[in-house]
Amino acid sequence: MAREQHSGGNGGSELGRFLRARRARVTPAEVGLPEGPGLRRTPGLRREELATLAGVSIDYYTRLERGKETNPSPSVVDALAVALLLDGDEHEHLRDLAARAARSGPAEPAAAPSRTVAPGVELLLESLRPHPAHVVDRTMELIAWNPGGLHLMAGMEDWPPGRRNVVRYVFLHPMARTLFEDWENQIRGCVARLRTLAGIEPDAPDLIGLVDELLLKSPDFARLWEQYDVKGNTTGSKTFHHPRAGDVTFGYQIMELEGTYGHRLVAYHAEPGTPAYDAMLLLDAAAGEPAPVRKPASRSSS
Repeated sequence: MAREQHSGGNGGSELGRFLRARRARVTPAEVGLPEGPGLRRTPGLRREELATLAGVSIDYYTRLERGKETNPSPSVVDALAVALLLDGDEHEHLRDLAARAARSGPAEPAAAPSRTVAPGVELLLESLRPHPAHVVDRTMELIAWNPGGLHLMAGMEDWPPGRRNVVRYVFLHPMARTLFEDWENQIRGCVARLRTLAGIEPDAPDLIGLVDELLLKSPDFARLWEQYDVKGNTTGSKTFHHPRAGDVTFGYQIMELEGTYGHRLVAYHAEPGTPAYDAMLLLDAAAGEPAPVRKPASRSSS
């Protein structure tokens, strides 16, 4: 991978990359500007058009994109966000990039991510059975799971634990394209999460290794990496075409685990007695051991 993707000592470069990527996605018509004469060499807005919309000089904006101006004021950042039609997540990411660019000198080395989960989290995963659930770290390495949480991603169990990464799976595993009903949306969400991390900790070793591998092996990843999306869903539903569980739609919820660095719990849910719940039972049974039986809580008489 080209090293300019991870220039940890120059936060302005990462800020500039984000601005260029977002500028290319806004058409003049979307912001009420005429197309203007002549052919456009690049898609989206010209630098001078965006500078005018944001109320800054073309020279100042050009310096921002080139990483030579590294201390935009909050008002300039907000004006750029409005001009670029950024949503809330994108606006917040732009603020983070600007804050990082304003810090002089190289960034502090990123702490190595922990692959250990607390005993209570392991109990929680077990108690969620048969609902599939797993824990991922900041680069979406699979670090803990219950049976359904592993077997839901068909074929993931055949990979050694050190390669079980959700992003690696959706791009490189041969079953991923047919497993997900909306594979394109899945890969976009995965890249967006990595892009968000890259903007804040571009030199994190775990991030660099994964991104380098995927840029080399997956043209789809390289295409989306250049688009610089930084959005992702934390709740909703997903439809799977699973070789064991059949065609099924599960709701899902993603929760940050406090007291850890970047660990998130991903849990899928379905109402008992529905076909989707029966599919969960099939996935859970792949472990070869039954889910724990829970008795309803007794009610004391008043």
